[in-house]
Amino acid sequence: MGSNGIRFSISDLRPSAARTLPTIYQDRCGISLYDAQYQSGSKSPIPDQVIQEVIEALARFKVTCAEFEVPNENIRIIATEATRNAINSAEYRDRISNATGWTVELLAKEDEGRIGAMGIASSFSTLEGLVLDLGGGSVQITWIMSADGQIQICPQGSVSLPYGAAALMQRLKEIKTKNLLDGEKELSQEISHAFDNALSTLAIPSLLTKAKSEGGLTLYLSGGGFRGWGYILMSQHEVQPYPIPIINGFSIPVSSFHPSTVLSSHQIASTSPTSSDSEGKPPSTFRISSRRASQVPAISLLITSLLSTLPPVKEIHFAQGGVREGILFSSLPHEIQTQDPLIAATLPYAPPSAKKLAQLISTAIPDRDTTNATVPAFLADQNLIQALANLLFLHGSAPKDIRPSAALRCTTTGALASAHGLSHHSRAVLALALFHRWGGELAPCDAEFYRNLVRLVGGGGYGWWAGYIGRVAAAVGELYPAGRVVEGEEKVRWEVGAVDLDGEDEGRELRKVLGKKERKKGGFWVVLTWYGEEYEGEWEVELEKWGKRKRWVDGRGAKVKVIRGGELG
Repeated sequence: MGSNGIRFSISDLRPSAARTLPTIYQDRCGISLYDAQYQSGSKSPIPDQVIQEVIEALARFKVTCAEFEVPNENIRIIATEATRNAINSAEYRDRISNATGWTVELLAKEDEGRIGAMGIASSFSTLEGLVLDLGGGSVQITWIMSADGQIQICPQGSVSLPYGAAALMQRLKEIKTKNLLDGEKELSQEISHAFDNALSTLAIPSLLTKAKSEGGLTLYLSGGGFRGWGYILMSQHEVQPYPIPIINGFSIPVSSFHPSTVLSSHQIASTSPTSSDSEGKPPSTFRISSRRASQVPAISLLITSLLSTLPPVKEIHFAQGGVREGILFSSLPHEIQTQDPLIAATLPYAPPSAKKLAQLISTAIPDRDTTNATVPAFLADQNLIQALANLLFLHGSAPKDIRPSAALRCTTTGALASAHGLSHHSRAVLALALFHRWGGELAPCDAEFYRNLVRLVGGGGYGWWAGYIGRVAAAVGELYPAGRVVEGEEKVRWEVGAVDLDGEDEGRELRKVLGKKERKKGGFWVVLTWYGEEYEGEWEVELEKWGKRKRWVDGRGAKVKVIRGGELG
């Protein structure tokens, strides 16, 4: 039970699926406990009518839990700021308990920030930076470091500040009502001072030192207020229409985060769902309700004050994870918490020899260190390659006509749409690779979506490399149609190299492998030598075709030469 609304959910925490926190039921009741306490303009107890509405909503959820056969001991009611600080908090919780038989667990403000940070940790495979969770009544701030399954959170927990979105709106309303000329400026200074004190309390010297050497801090933001801000930024992203309508994993540089780059609150409100035009056209600001639009001045003030206080910030990542996800993630065994979410999300679809197939795909990728970084860094991500191998046959049962389209949409509206913890970059690269795994024939309805995914991964050169590993995956699928590699009966082994024919004295051996015709063309070449029995298939031809200039993405790519080196030995 938050300050702005009450969320209901049922999650599947079976070990095989738990890392991505699959939600099998969710609902939301738009009762604002914060607003209910300020209906008269000053703080008052939660009204009886509102308490009864909450009890009725919980009673409906109790019926739902029974229909899903959820054990009663697995049901928890978690309450935060608005309940914690209510004048009649004890009475409110007792009435809920008497009516439902459920005990309301009241989070201490320090625990709220810590659990919220765990929710954000569940939203990424690795993270290191400052965590902020913006609710209706308060904002929590702490630091977190997570890598290789080890999660470290500030020992002091978190600092809770009374500057939630609804609370700040109330303060701004009072300033306007009382006509306080310098009121907003003074409030901004108050917030900045509070953040400054919070940073001192949290003691983050090592994090700050590292941030200075790497160009700035990383911020991880959660909570309804920040998520709303994220959707506004998504609507103004340079890639339009933005192809991944999922807030978790959305990332931007700090230059795009500042309120000065965002639409005015009037413009945002005018495109909210409650204010569509006379022709009934859908709103242009996705996921921004009239309530969220009304809170833009408050969130803008908070962000401006925050950025004026913090050391230099480099980038911002938005997370779906909050208190709900933090409660669930904290309950998982350590061995599940340490799983990479991309692997966990794709493992249910993995063919029998997925690990060996991933290794085979990897051997067709040139070494980035020997190619002057021509090969993008994401191809060195073994979890991404393993995920591709896991999904190698997912769309094989679909009609041939729609396999590329289904694969292209797989990570946004398909099988991985609900997977928690995936970055937008990973979703985009994997979608492009899977699209090319199934031939890469672009349907007209997918053209804009495809182009925007390419832009999201970094442009034409990166889009071409995503296509390259997809074409390699197609070759693997052709060689092993059942996804099974029998020990001692492997069909192929690959060796790969790369050479820039326009460079000096590099790759002499590979230059010799290329014929006179290829050497004359010049440019950057990927040379794939394969060993195995003669095989009548199309994969060699298709790989070389992908290296032709007309197949390059936005005029960028590499030439490809496939050579048979002999028997498998």
